[in-house]
Amino acid sequence: MVQLHQARFDTSFAALSDATRRGVLEQLGRSDASITDLAETFRMTLTGMKKHISVLEKAGLVTSEKVGRVRTCRLGISRLEQEAEWIEQYRQLWDARFDRLDMVVEELKNREKSDGR
Repeated sequence: MVQLHQARFDTSFAALSDATRRGVLEQLGRSDASITDLAETFRMTLTGMKKHISVLEKAGLVTSEKVGRVRTCRLGISRLEQEAEWIEQYRQLWDARFDRLDMVVEELKNREKSDGR
């Protein structure tokens, strides 16, 4: 099970590691778009955009459908819920650590005040 999550996370985070692909997801969050439209929006070649779409499709973040000569892209079925849960665990861990650090800093400030420094 862990290895399944790891492989999925590797694919998802690799897909999200690129600014253009994140931009494509934002664009598709507003409306479906053809690969041609996406290539024009991001000022890149069709081949380049197809490669980005392929990475996003492998991660389940985008689906595409070819009707005639036009391939239309839309958000995929992956809602990144498991990835968000994984990140949330670490966010909570770091929040707890920063809260403890704040307490230590506050104690040191109070100690300095009481020592007259």
